[in-house]
Amino acid sequence: MSEIELADVALQAGQAAGPTLENAGAAAIAVGLAALAAGYAERGIGAAAVGAIAEDDDMFVPGLIMTVLPETLVILALVVVFIVG
Repeated sequence: MSEIELADVALQAGQAAGPTLENAGAAAIAVGLAALAAGYAERGIGAAAVGAIAEDDDMFVPGLIMTVLPETLVILALVVVFIVG
């Protein structure tokens, strides 16, 4: 693609009539990123919780609570979807 064609495409994209991303699409991206972040957080927390439970059975409840905490991020993102949608 030559520079002139690329400039034409860039200028046409700047003149779009509506928003590039609708509310539903933005909400879907927010939930997806929240779920990805929660999974990333639970990766380390889950490994530590299993190690703590292997050492001491009394650590089951604190380990379970710490593992579930990142999921509240996804729940809050779903609340946003229902507010936006």
